[in-house]
Amino acid sequence: MDNWLTICKSEDIAPNTGVCAKVGDNQVAIFLSSRTNSVHAITNFDPFGKANVLSRGIIGTINDRLCVASPLYKQHFDLHTGECLEQPEIQLHTYQVRINQGSIEIKQ
Repeated sequence: MDNWLTICKSEDIAPNTGVCAKVGDNQVAIFLSSRTNSVHAITNFDPFGKANVLSRGIIGTINDRLCVASPLYKQHFDLHTGECLEQPEIQLHTYQVRINQGSIEIKQ
């Protein structure tokens, strides 16, 4: 059985920004992209800056890949795969998220 946790209403997140939510013991960065009209979620922990800050990053595209730039050292992480564009061997955990009847939900 699918177990989805409601994080917030989609209108609570400004387009092209992120928010942080605690899911279990993990901090998750959730982003709402107006460009693709989609929601994405990755771990909030920046492995380079060693801090939970990715939800504060800037969303953009590089070579048609939707990504977030870390606010610390500016590495770019693909929001679909979690891959670091500058160092592909670094991979962040991604989460399944959806918009369901106006609410953003994450799969537990």
